[in-house]
Amino acid sequence: MKTPAPLILAIETATRAGGVAVSRGPTVLASREGDPGISHSTNLIEMIQSALQEAGASLSEVELFAAAVGPGSFTGLRIGLATVKAFAAVTSKQITGVSTLAAIAHAAGESEETVALLPAGRGEVFAQMFRVQNDQVVALDDAAHLTPKETIERYRETKYVRWAGEGLQKIIEYMPEFGSPPLNEGQVHDEDKSCLVTSIAALALRDYREGKTVTPDELQAVYVRPSDAEINQRWQQQNLQRHGQN
Repeated sequence: MKTPAPLILAIETATRAGGVAVSRGPTVLASREGDPGISHSTNLIEMIQSALQEAGASLSEVELFAAAVGPGSFTGLRIGLATVKAFAAVTSKQITGVSTLAAIAHAAGESEETVALLPAGRGEVFAQMFRVQNDQVVALDDAAHLTPKETIERYRETKYVRWAGEGLQKIIEYMPEFGSPPLNEGQVHDEDKSCLVTSIAALALRDYREGKTVTPDELQAVYVRPSDAEINQRWQQQNLQRHGQN
């Protein structure tokens, strides 16, 4: 007997806008895209309630909670993960965490080489390369926190790479400066054409079927780089050490 497809509630708060989706297996029943000008803490619960209502489902019926685990906005990630952890704890249901960069690559469609990009602040980006085939997303390197120049140099020898994600604009701005040719249309994926959270739901379904779920306590954010507060604290400590030696 075939196992019924799970009802999934997916939450993406790693990017500026974020989103919510409710799906029954691979079928998206409802989705909501957030407002990049509003904090996730302001409208996330409202979006969840609205999506569940459209899907004709209640929170207690959700069988799998999915969330983007990063990289991305530090504050946004904490809000999203805290929300799904609370839901899973209350309902005793399963959770899976999905890489934001993997979701970006998935949303960009099938490709031998897709570099997923997210803004990381201070003019830098989070970057990682994936292969996307038959709805499977395979990492070809590790997620990294890079300057635009470092990103271009990292993937300079990759001839047919596709670039995708909100961090793409940073790379385009720097390409002429570093002698890189402009991108052709086939190399660029317009992330505005798809809601990232639906890819979170699709990748969560694959993890669910492969038994890759976790408990609320096991779900952790993947920040890739230290927070600004940690960077500033480290700089202050180093500055004090230098002055102490003088």
